[in-house]
Amino acid sequence: MASAHAALPALPRADSFASLAHGTGLQPRRPLSTIPTPPLLATETLQSARPTRSPQPAPGRTSELDRTSDLSAKGKTMSTGTRASSHHSSLSAGEHPRSDAAVRRPRRLRSQYPRGSAEMHVEYILVASFDIDRGPVMEHQYPVAITGDEHMLAELMLPDQAHVRNQDWTIFFLHKDTTQEEEDAERRAREERRARRNRKRDRAKGIIHESDDEDEEGGGLGDDDDDWDDDVSTDTEPEIGEGPPLVYVLNLVNTKQDKTVKRGAVVKAMAICTRHPFLHIYKPILLLALEEYFKAPVPETLAMLYNAVNEMDLSLMPKLSFLERHLLQSSDNKDLFVEKFEQMIQARIAEEAGADVNRPFDASNEPPKRPTIFRSGSKAHVEGHAAYVVPRDTHEFESKVMYKGIPIPVKVPVAVMPEIVGDFSLIKLIQNFSDPHSKTPQTFPLHPHLTTNGPNTHPIIVLVNALLTQKRIVFLGHNMPSGEVAEAVLAACALASGGILRSFTRYAFPYTDLTKIDDLLKVPGFIAGVTNPTFEHHPEWWDLLCDLPTGKIKISSKIEPAPITEGLVYFQQQNPAYANLVHNSSSSSGSSSSNDLTGDVAFMADIMRSIATRAGERVIRAKWRAWVLKFTRIAAAFEESVYGASALYIGSDEPEADIAAAHGHGYVWVDEATKARELAGNVTRIEGWRNTRSYYSFIQDVARLYTIRPLKGLDLAHLHDRLRAQRLTPAQSREIYDTLARYVRSYDEICLLLSVAPESQAGLFYVALGLFHRDREVRFRTADLLERIAEHEAGQHWWRALSRFEKLAYARIRREADAEARARLEREDAGRFSPVDHNRVS
Repeated sequence: MASAHAALPALPRADSFASLAHGTGLQPRRPLSTIPTPPLLATETLQSARPTRSPQPAPGRTSELDRTSDLSAKGKTMSTGTRASSHHSSLSAGEHPRSDAAVRRPRRLRSQYPRGSAEMHVEYILVASFDIDRGPVMEHQYPVAITGDEHMLAELMLPDQAHVRNQDWTIFFLHKDTTQEEEDAERRAREERRARRNRKRDRAKGIIHESDDEDEEGGGLGDDDDDWDDDVSTDTEPEIGEGPPLVYVLNLVNTKQDKTVKRGAVVKAMAICTRHPFLHIYKPILLLALEEYFKAPVPETLAMLYNAVNEMDLSLMPKLSFLERHLLQSSDNKDLFVEKFEQMIQARIAEEAGADVNRPFDASNEPPKRPTIFRSGSKAHVEGHAAYVVPRDTHEFESKVMYKGIPIPVKVPVAVMPEIVGDFSLIKLIQNFSDPHSKTPQTFPLHPHLTTNGPNTHPIIVLVNALLTQKRIVFLGHNMPSGEVAEAVLAACALASGGILRSFTRYAFPYTDLTKIDDLLKVPGFIAGVTNPTFEHHPEWWDLLCDLPTGKIKISSKIEPAPITEGLVYFQQQNPAYANLVHNSSSSSGSSSSNDLTGDVAFMADIMRSIATRAGERVIRAKWRAWVLKFTRIAAAFEESVYGASALYIGSDEPEADIAAAHGHGYVWVDEATKARELAGNVTRIEGWRNTRSYYSFIQDVARLYTIRPLKGLDLAHLHDRLRAQRLTPAQSREIYDTLARYVRSYDEICLLLSVAPESQAGLFYVALGLFHRDREVRFRTADLLERIAEHEAGQHWWRALSRFEKLAYARIRREADAEARARLEREDAGRFSPVDHNRVS
């Protein structure tokens, strides 16, 4: 057997700049510690101990940074004695600028699902079967009953026409509030963890408590307690949700042919109930478990499945901040934040090494070897030499479930965003309704909320408009597996949410049947998946019907007309020249670019081009996320224009924020005429959205996220959009570049800048244009900013994406700065040792 490769090759040296200089006539850059620092760089960048100069100074941030470890790639080695691979964990040798100022991470890395947590991956296992005399029957609920209405659950688990298929999947959601006992137990556990943590900190200071001996015996002061931080600190983020998480149910139905029973078949269904939205990872093990249940239909079979899925280890999956999750979601880079996975493994190895030290020494045994770390898919990993594995794609954490001695691999999404449930395909949903429309354009009856581009509005835009304006939506899949219908519902929720808006999945019914129509009609703005064709003949039950087999969308003849709102009237009064455009945007018979006030025609054309060129699911999701974000920003601009203020924007009360506020905020248009036209095209859609659950939930989310947002008084998206969309004078662009260089310093501030300049939208191109500004100081400060970004865990990937032309400009500016610094130092040295000084000394 071939020997294992070196675990992870060495990291590049911090002073290397060889690859960029090679072949271009540039000299490799010397370490910055040996180069005299020019005045600009000394005052703006290379002061590592200097606190961040943000519009809202955070008390104690400097001391917090001093306590955290340096996350610069310089000298970062693995606990195993090997170094991280330069191709995935740090900047390749000589590919990026370095500075002495390390970009530090303000939060301590934690696990999303720490070891020792009381939270179960799966809470219930359900089994139902079809009885020829009694209909759907619930056979087992393990470990206890999830609900008393067993017949309702059994009906959901056995969809219509399940007996005509050998296998079918369904997904449905249950609203289950936490009981008072569970809340009390969680509160007591939090208090106990907090007390243990305080005693541990006191012990580190030399203060001994009487209960310390008991804690040591019980392991109460272990490192695992640190994974649960309930104290109010900068490490905590507000929870975004509407009460207890939903119980997501993944259900598998199997039909076994058996001539010894009535109707010649046995139909059974097994379901896994979890509060984790990534329920699709349990599909392989559910297939095995249901087969086992057919052989042994006893509770012990369910207990074996229950224990197997709950023993799945996710403790090495890092917990990302809100901004980090957004960066990971919007990026297609498979190496983004790979350092965090390495750090989690390093901490585990150090913990295990500490446990080995405390064991009694046995001279007959060799000292334990240090575990090795490999990348998933490497030769050593495949051959089984890897003790710990770094994921091949950081978007997914690789683990396994041991079922009956068989390791079943699973991949858990690392960055879970609101309304993203299960495994679905936006591409499949878009193509399902776009392909028929492209062959035979569909004409819709006019409705101001839905047909924002007239009767020829794209069907997907009609669907998204219906979701945003809280219409009743039914996905009909006659003669289709219920699993495909459920996936369409989940994809539609994600389409309108974009990971930004909420209140779609909580009112979604991925699969339901005709027996529950009375309960369904009591829910305003539901999104339901059905297979019974009866729904098509009752337009009073729905506002929008999406026929999956034909790819056609129907607007109900019974839909309520859109009311005339105050915002619509005010906008027409304030913009009389564009008042007719509001009407034309929903009544124009054409769909050309000249009539595309909303930009949706061009957007859908771009989406279809991306799908045709096989851009991939992640790219399409990122584009829709950008579309939803743009819509919310346009809505905020509309409210400010019409009502004078917007609930979607929170101004800063910080005394130092006045300077930042002078730069403006909100969405940026090329000119006022373009702004008025786009607002006129969106006014009916915005007014329809302003009275929905997702609108009010978004207001709450904006308020919650404001508490953790860096640079509260500065809208980086507005500044970046001005660089991108407007023709600026040198003075105006100088002001923007100086503001970015001055305020974007800390780890979170750089994350915020990267989030408004995603890789899919030119990345740092417009920021790097400051390297070519006519003002010398602007060029130097932009180089400083890029230097800090290149030190950043995520920013290093943005730096790599810059063109060679921009990197050469950076190298030229750095050489100029270094030359000026050397000349300045030589002048100071010459003045210090002048003849006058010698005479004075003598």
